[in-house]
Amino acid sequence: MIQKLQAFWKKLVALAKKCQWIPIAFTRITIDITFAQTGWGKLHSLDQVVEFFRSLGIPAPEIQAPFVASVEFGCGLMILFGLATRLACIPLIGTMVVAILTAKMADLNTFTDVFGFIEYLYIILLLFLITAGPGWFSLDHFIEKKMKTV
Repeated sequence: MIQKLQAFWKKLVALAKKCQWIPIAFTRITIDITFAQTGWGKLHSLDQVVEFFRSLGIPAPEIQAPFVASVEFGCGLMILFGLATRLACIPLIGTMVVAILTAKMADLNTFTDVFGFIEYLYIILLLFLITAGPGWFSLDHFIEKKMKTV
């Protein structure tokens, strides 16, 4: 009986390893849809974003708004295609930290409130991509494979 359980467990682990790319791919798609879409929207309504940033007390909103919009759009697309994925996650984490410290600060009564913020979930997903990498279904994987054959 124990041998059958051990054999079953090994098969289960082997299957899980073969399927590791699936949650990574869905995470990348989720991040792209979220950030590329919001970045695109911000790029097309910069005046409103500047005013919103100004209302939050963000310094130099005329510079910060196009910067954040470009980061969200560009890094979102990079993550979708799996291009410099780990690197692209870093500025997006920064934007989410700033969003929590500015736009969400009024909703923060206790430290545990942060766990209910969608921005916190995005930070966790981005940290997952930094540690897991983009998976085999990515330009990063293709480039790395090509560089090994050169």
